[in-house]
Order: sequence, then structure tokens, then C-alpha cells
Amino acid sequence: MTNIKKIPTGEIDTLVGPKRTSYCGLVSEEHIGQVATVMGWIDRRRDLGSLIFFDLRDKEGVVQIVARPEQPDALEKAKKLRQEYVVSVTGLILRRDPDTINPQINTGHVEIQAQKIRLLNTSNTPPFPITERSSTSEETRLRYRYLDLRRERLQRNMRLRHKVILEIRKFFDRQGYLEIETPFLTRSTPEGARDYLVPSRLYSNQFYALPQSPQLFKQLLMISGFDKYFQVVRCFRDEDLRADRQPEFTQLDVELSFPQMEVIFQVIENMLTKVFTTKGISITTPFPKMTYEEAISRYGTDRPDTRFGLELIDVSEAFSNTTFHVFQEILENGGIIKGIRVPGRGNYSRKQLNDL
Repeated sequence: MTNIKKIPTGEIDTLVGPKRTSYCGLVSEEHIGQVATVMGWIDRRRDLGSLIFFDLRDKEGVVQIVARPEQPDALEKAKKLRQEYVVSVTGLILRRDPDTINPQINTGHVEIQAQKIRLLNTSNTPPFPITERSSTSEETRLRYRYLDLRRERLQRNMRLRHKVILEIRKFFDRQGYLEIETPFLTRSTPEGARDYLVPSRLYSNQFYALPQSPQLFKQLLMISGFDKYFQVVRCFRDEDLRADRQPEFTQLDVELSFPQMEVIFQVIENMLTKVFTTKGISITTPFPKMTYEEAISRYGTDRPDTRFGLELIDVSEAFSNTTFHVFQEILENGGIIKGIRVPGRGNYSRKQLNDL
């Protein structure tokens, strides 16, 4: 980290005092009349002179804080606050005036009238907005990853990932599977990419390899009588980057002894059904199935997007009398010619054809 502001010791308060009683985003009308202590980051701040409003943010959302002249110490402290300062606020939960209600947030009907404000840490001005959509480059966001992770979208993604993995673990536990961890430091095994190597301190010129996948241990566990196991496991592959893969990634590894194809399909389909419920999405089983030959014939790939409606069509007959040598050679050698039928009269510009 660079440009870290040196904080004068006298400006910072300690956490000695009331403990947090609620997360910011969970304060509701049920708590009106209660004294609460919330902690978080300054999201927005509005200075009206005799009144200072600021939104306090934590992982559950935001709540509006108001500092009034009736509490001069709190008002004076609020004047020093800036965006992304970390504070603790103790105050009375009140109902907002009808004309200030914000129905777009969970806490939009309430506010906290500050009685005591503790400044726990200051902050430099962030290099990009935390709570607003931003066109900031990925390079900048990754440089300040600790700030980027405060954004609501990434916070939501992390919570969803946690729920998905938790649902996976619960599902396989109910099905009688054991979650068994396998070592990261192991011997090198021939796989699809280069291994990442870790030098051994005890054995000169010897190396451990990080697993590309726990293939070796799958067989050991099956032979040992652990007939059903799973793990949410890290894999390491020293290969060129692709759109859907990084040098290290997480995969769900599921193994069972004496497998039958339909049993495997059923397990995975039921697991995915449970996973999608975490987002309230209902999916229908069994999933449609097709052979490799059918997929290649209809879509030209073994992993088709079946939403794509323009399937390949055999147009060999249309080229039966062609004078083009390349087409003649294909048909004479037993091949077929396929194309995509695009609805319309065919009066497309060059750009439209390129897009298609």
C-alpha cells in the first residue's frame, strides 16, 4: 500500500466503551426508542451547519446518522469526519420525518441521533467511488483490492459464494459423502499442464508439486474403502490464462465407487437443484441429454449453448452440382457441407455478415 496517511495519535479513539449492538443495515423500525451502537465506514456526509448527516456502512448495509446541537461533543466530532473514516456511533434510534424517508434501503424509515461518536481510523480520499458505479480500470481496482472488496457487488458475490459452498457441503453430507482433504504438497503426476514446484528444504534439489487436481488421491481413497467422498479443492496449473481459468482455481471434486452413469447424473442434478435455490432459482430435472455425435452435428461443438437457435443444417444437396473444387472434394470423400440458416432475405451488409 502507498500514500498511507500518518494519523496523529490524539485524533484516534479506542474501542473502550459500548460494544456493537447491531449491524448498520439491520437497524429497523422495531428498534425505535432504543439506544444502539453501530460501527462502520462513512459512506456519505452532508454538512448543514447546525446539523450533520452521514450514512454509516457495514457488511449489512447503511444507516443514517444525525448529529444535532443538543449533543455538542458528537456534533463537533462529526464535523471532522470524511468519506471512509471508520467510526463507532452510539445513539437513539428515531423514526425519520415523512419527507426524508428513503424507501430504497432497508433502514430508510429510521435514523440514529448520535450521542457519542468515536473516530477509530481516518482515511485518504479513495481513488474511486466505493458505493457508486465506476468506470475505474481493473488495474486500479486490483491495486486497491482492499477498497474494491468494500463495494456492494463484490460483498454480495462473496456472500453468494459462501452460501453455494455451504449448500454443497450440506447436500453431500445428507447423501452420505465424506469431505476429505488431500495434500497440496505431493509428487508430480503427468497432467494437462505444467506443475507449480515447491523446493524442499530438507532434500537438496528435490521439489514438491502442487496438485493440478487430486487425481492420485482419488484412487487411493476408493481402494481404501471410502466409497463416497467430495472436496471443494484448490487446483494449480501453470498454463496460459483463459477466460474461464486462472493459474489457481477452485473446483468441486466428487467421487463414488461402483458408479453407474445415471447415478452420477442424478447426484449432480440434485446437487445443482439445491445450489440454485440459494438465489431462488428453480430448475427442472432431469437435464436434457445428447450424445457427442449429436452435439457436433447440430452445433459443431461438444459444449453447445442450446439457447442458440441457429443450428447447423446439412446443405450438401445444394452443392451436388457445384463447380467449386473444394466442395467437390468434400462430397466425393464422403463428407457433408453444413451451414447456418439465418432468417431473412439475405440482403446483409458486409458488417452484418461479419457479425453473424
